[in-house]
Amino acid sequence: MSFAEVAWLAVGIVGAGVVTGLLAGLFGIGGGAVIVPVLFEVFRLFGVPDVVRMQLCVGTSLAIIVPTAVRSYRAHRARGFVLPGVLRIWTWPSVAGVAVGALAAAFAPPGLFKIAFAGIAGIIAAKLLFGGDSWVLADDLPGPAAMRGYGFLIGLGSSLMGISGGSLVTMVLTLYKKPIHNAVATASGLGVPITIAGTLGYILAGLGRQALLPPFSIGFVSLIGVVMIAPISATVAPLGARLAHAVPKRGLEIGFGLFLVLVSARFVLSLIGHGSG
Repeated sequence: MSFAEVAWLAVGIVGAGVVTGLLAGLFGIGGGAVIVPVLFEVFRLFGVPDVVRMQLCVGTSLAIIVPTAVRSYRAHRARGFVLPGVLRIWTWPSVAGVAVGALAAAFAPPGLFKIAFAGIAGIIAAKLLFGGDSWVLADDLPGPAAMRGYGFLIGLGSSLMGISGGSLVTMVLTLYKKPIHNAVATASGLGVPITIAGTLGYILAGLGRQALLPPFSIGFVSLIGVVMIAPISATVAPLGARLAHAVPKRGLEIGFGLFLVLVSARFVLSLIGHGSG
């Protein structure tokens, strides 16, 4: 690698860390959509084989998000917007979903992650940008069985996409008329068990592929990637949380929706231009 390539990689990594922290605090999401493509380029330049590169990116992304999710959750909880009852009923089903997703992702083609993210992100963005308060399933959250089902699906989707589940949590809660600020705060809380379970799942899933992975990797988690990005994103997360509570509800919805449109478009273009990888 030339000096210029190293310099641009450093700028990209620092930028990804800052954006990840802001997104975590502002929208209750972990920023996996920013981290994964940056890591994909880093690992490509270092010669990580295609067959394991996407899994390594997703697993490392989940590990990076752990401290960011913790700091974001603490900042939101201090402001009293987290819904503790929702967290209690969703935690274990979401962990089960993460486990299934990590197992499936270990054998799935890289394109699966992009297809899943683009499709779900497009639906959520449409709801936020055009649905507003008119897209409602009910005036209150459903019973325990349906809630556990939601928790499982949120964990499964998060594990396949390498995210903390914030976008999925926000969509579900706003469909049941929960305020966007409560949805974002609660999403940050659920991101903690999802990212921890996802990190452990991807470590176990990649233990049999160590010969293909770069140095300082534990399963599908690169310790080098974690060290490069996690401290920056965790430091910036509380700033995003403060901004979230200073922005009007509609402004937060529009900002979140536009972000998801950009993410969805990026994955679609990647699929069209480069196939599955």
